[in-house]
Amino acid sequence: MSEQVKIERRGAVCELQLNRPEKRNALTLQMYRALAAALAAAEGDPEVRAVLLSGAGVSFTAGNDLKDFLAGPSFDDPSHPTVQFVRALPTFSKPLVCAVHGPTAGIGVTLLLHCDLVLAAERSTRLMLPFVELGLVPEAASSLLLPRLLGPQRAAELVLLGEPLDARTAHTYGLVNRVVDDEGLMDEARTVADALAAKPPEAMRRAKRLLRLDPHGEIGQRMDAEVEQFTACLAGTEFSAAAQAFFDKHR
Repeated sequence: MSEQVKIERRGAVCELQLNRPEKRNALTLQMYRALAAALAAAEGDPEVRAVLLSGAGVSFTAGNDLKDFLAGPSFDDPSHPTVQFVRALPTFSKPLVCAVHGPTAGIGVTLLLHCDLVLAAERSTRLMLPFVELGLVPEAASSLLLPRLLGPQRAAELVLLGEPLDARTAHTYGLVNRVVDDEGLMDEARTVADALAAKPPEAMRRAKRLLRLDPHGEIGQRMDAEVEQFTACLAGTEFSAAAQAFFDKHR
């Protein structure tokens, strides 16, 4: 079986590619472990000055692999691979670039809030937060960061209705920095990552720290609150019914 997360060094840039295209890069616990470990390794490697995250195939990621997710440990376990990855995002000190394309759902959208620069493919990108439809609540501190970025009304529309955003609308909302042709997405993303990696690294870290300053620990506190509510939802009948409907549909 090929690696579900490809890790490649290209100069001073570490490229992480979700590589489960047959499942639209639905994230397994193994993939979360690999991503968390890769971020930790990049953090500790002085030769890595930027990280570029992308996805193989027709989609950046469809979100969590529900079957694998349900077979894993309790979501309120601090060692849960998903929790470890999500908690690594806001504290990662080096520039994080994301190239997003295709139908992208759940964590594939909420992690964008922790990226420094996001590029979206113009024709194919559709960003969705189907948490409520699945009987769940959002995660990755998105319940805090989305209203800050979009305003409460737009955040509510995105989370509560779960309707998809195209690349241009996402750009207007401030969720993505640039909208590019699908064919040129990775070339442009690599150009941006290379530009970031070429900057003075200590000044880059300090600037990023200031831009994402969280003096009151609100992001960590909101993640804790989301984990509590997410765990309660996983044990509820609404999620059970939604999961069963999903499995029936994909038999």
